Amino acid sequence: MYIQQLYTGCLAQAAYYIESEGEVAIIDPLRDIQVYIDIANARKATIKYVFETHFHADFISGHIDLVKKTGAKIVYGPKAQAGYDIISADDGTIFKLGKCAIELIHTPGHTLESSCFLIKDENNKPTSIFTGDTLFVGDVGRVDLAVKQTLSKEDLAGMLYDSLEKLKQLPDDLIVYPGHGAGSACGKNIGKESTTTMGAQKKGNYAMQPMAKDAFITMAVNGLETPPQYFFVDAAINRKGYEDNMESLLKKNVHAIDVEDFKRAIDINHVVLDTRSAEDFAACHIPGAINIGLGGQFAIWVGSLFADVPFLLICDEGKENESVMRLARVGYDKVEGYLKGGVQAWKAAGNPIQSIESVTAEEFVKQIGKGSKLIDVRNEGEVSNGSIKEAINIPLAALPKRLAELDKNEHYYVYCQGGYRSMIANSILQKNGFNNITNVLGGMGAISKTGIELEVSIEV
Repeated sequence: MYIQQLYTGCLAQAAYYIESEGEVAIIDPLRDIQVYIDIANARKATIKYVFETHFHADFISGHIDLVKKTGAKIVYGPKAQAGYDIISADDGTIFKLGKCAIELIHTPGHTLESSCFLIKDENNKPTSIFTGDTLFVGDVGRVDLAVKQTLSKEDLAGMLYDSLEKLKQLPDDLIVYPGHGAGSACGKNIGKESTTTMGAQKKGNYAMQPMAKDAFITMAVNGLETPPQYFFVDAAINRKGYEDNMESLLKKNVHAIDVEDFKRAIDINHVVLDTRSAEDFAACHIPGAINIGLGGQFAIWVGSLFADVPFLLICDEGKENESVMRLARVGYDKVEGYLKGGVQAWKAAGNPIQSIESVTAEEFVKQIGKGSKLIDVRNEGEVSNGSIKEAINIPLAALPKRLAELDKNEHYYVYCQGGYRSMIANSILQKNGFNNITNVLGGMGAISKTGIELEVSIEV
């Protein structure tokens, strides 16, 4: 058997290629499907199944397009209903793949149809399991994404408890391949490792420890941050199906726009999304642009901050396709095009530009207590590990809705953990008329190295 994990860092998502005797199963594919087809072609193998662990909320799956290209069958767990042909398999159903067998284990909790896929070798020995969003490294899937309003998060948490009890019966040496890694909003605090073992999770995962069901439910429903606003939209798309494939979207949306047409498009309420690095954006950018760089969790933050709005793109030369593709992965297909010649063309045409001041962590620490205010845009979990006494905590995803709490006459230092999110925050602030702002380079990672005293409790 051959197994390949295809990990996409900007989504903290893992898809899987599984092959035995020339037959292939793909688990949880992304929308850009050519990579799976290329691997199968290179290995002279045939894609037979596309297994979906659940209806994903955090990305658009490539299952529909993959089936159109290969003739494979789509498999979901029990009672799954979709707007396209699927196999909705019962708990315990066995699928043959070459000399191996893949058993569907129904594990509701994250969603109703959530399932894991257990691999057994030619001797019927369990060797690995693909757990989707049921079990992560050090964490489990969130329980507040129910589509049916009759189901509460407590209902789902109770189901998840029973599902984990089922997984605890599996062998300790079983290799666990989760659906997400650190940074995904599908869990509370997922570990950094890309694989684990069932034994390691039984020992070290807080949710796998012995406890009463009521205690588990209380633990599972507490501490859940608000899910990104695109989650429910993507889940509906994955359930109902879609028409445009990645190839057609790239052809339609990767479109160069000259400066004058770009200006006119801005005036009709498009969002200008600058996908360059934080450093380049800080030095020079178009007024009103929002910086979400391709170098970080780009798609997650676009989806967390924007509804389904039309975008105009500012990209580094050669990054236009990637920008459009990564938006499409999370269902953002409304892209008018990108600025031909980028910011330099804009500037050369005599149009105004803006910049954002940045300081080092050492310079920042020297200014604390001298009249400026501090905005910490990290999430609650990060802040609990220590922050600065004077700081106001506004998690980045909440910033657009909490701007009224801030004073445009004040000067603000803005920081996150490493510097990526703080520039996003600064661009949002500047777009909304906050012009007296300073970015802290390196964020709390750099600040903590200055020796400054940190506190757990901060103003919220």
